[in-house]
Amino acid sequence: MRTAAPDVFVQRPDDAPDHPRSAWAQISPAARRIILARTARSIGQGALVAAFTLYLHALNWNAPQIGAVLSGGLFIGAALTLWIGPLSDRLGRRQFLLGYELILVACAAVALFAQNPWLLAPAALLGGFGRGANGAAGPFGPLEQSWLAHGTPPALRSQVFSLNSTLGMLGMALGAFLGAAPHWLGALMPLDWAYRSLFILPLLGSATGFFLLLQAEDAPTATRPEIHPPSASTHPEAQDVADRQARHLRENALLWRLALVNALNGLGIGMVAPLMAYWYLVRYGHGPGSIGPAMAASFVFAAFGAQIASRLAQRFGAVRAVVGMRTMGLIMLLLTPLSPIFWVAAGFYALRATMNQGTMGVRQALTVSMTGADRRGLAATVNNVSIQIPRAIGPLIAGVLLHLGWLIAPFLVAATFQAAYLVLYQRFFKGIEPRDAPL
Repeated sequence: MRTAAPDVFVQRPDDAPDHPRSAWAQISPAARRIILARTARSIGQGALVAAFTLYLHALNWNAPQIGAVLSGGLFIGAALTLWIGPLSDRLGRRQFLLGYELILVACAAVALFAQNPWLLAPAALLGGFGRGANGAAGPFGPLEQSWLAHGTPPALRSQVFSLNSTLGMLGMALGAFLGAAPHWLGALMPLDWAYRSLFILPLLGSATGFFLLLQAEDAPTATRPEIHPPSASTHPEAQDVADRQARHLRENALLWRLALVNALNGLGIGMVAPLMAYWYLVRYGHGPGSIGPAMAASFVFAAFGAQIASRLAQRFGAVRAVVGMRTMGLIMLLLTPLSPIFWVAAGFYALRATMNQGTMGVRQALTVSMTGADRRGLAATVNNVSIQIPRAIGPLIAGVLLHLGWLIAPFLVAATFQAAYLVLYQRFFKGIEPRDAPL
């Protein structure tokens, strides 16, 4: 049964609900607002994933320049995460996420009204335009994950995090479909304005997220202890120092392993995903009218993949679900650049998204279950930074390769890194389950 304390769950062992309730009904009001804010934010992200690199190409930016601005945004995001993530465990998450939404509103407004590189580039770097995060709060994503974990019972974390990913991906799909708008608006207005009109979507999405989170109850910080379930045995309030140190040592070992496998994953992602729309343009000569719907399809497939991953994780375990699905995704990744026509390549890439991005919620649930509640911000920060810094290298290298005409090379490099990631992920984390984690 839930206590009256806001956003904190206490389940008595001898109590059982009178009737089954959905996962949505069992999470806190704040957790629901976090998920809805992510959904609103994801629409603008999806539009820019589909169209931002095409917009820069229309402004006569070359591939290395486009790759550099994407890499720069990822590096800045990683630096902010490294600074703010652990700080949030002490100061709370809400204020930082509210600030992030306001920053995005300002960056989108600048891009909407200016195409001058001296204004557009800083807005893109700070706003993370075009990199796509499935609706997550960019460098503030770890705060969002730890706050969501606080408002979710451990047994439901894989399910709720997968729902969070699913809604984010569906929002990305809608945004990517709207990213085709410049193809039609170009007949009614100058092409640059047709592209710039898309920045209305991230502006409105972040404004909506701001007002949703403004009403949310913040999670307890390290100086405001959480309420824990009553136990049959009596424990002292102050945890024994030796036990705490031993737990931290175990957690630190897991986090180091997480950083290593994520670095491999990040390098693989960065070589392909940020420049995928641009790759379609260069490889097949297609524009936003077909690239937008193709990207939208990949996000819809990823949303289905998230629900598949959730069910597989419940039946076979989180790690087996991730490794099995992503192995299939690796095969699809290799087939994509070998496709003779655009729609075949788009189909393979959509199937790849089903298997790769579909596991995101399960992987996040596993990450926040590696530590106690007092270090969830740290765990989510390690998870984010260890992916984003290597991922930031990818677009710069891939941009140079595409500029040289080496259109298959980025996929081969990405596949090599992701194969190594799968081997180590299975070896390092096969004994960890989100449902077994403490509150």
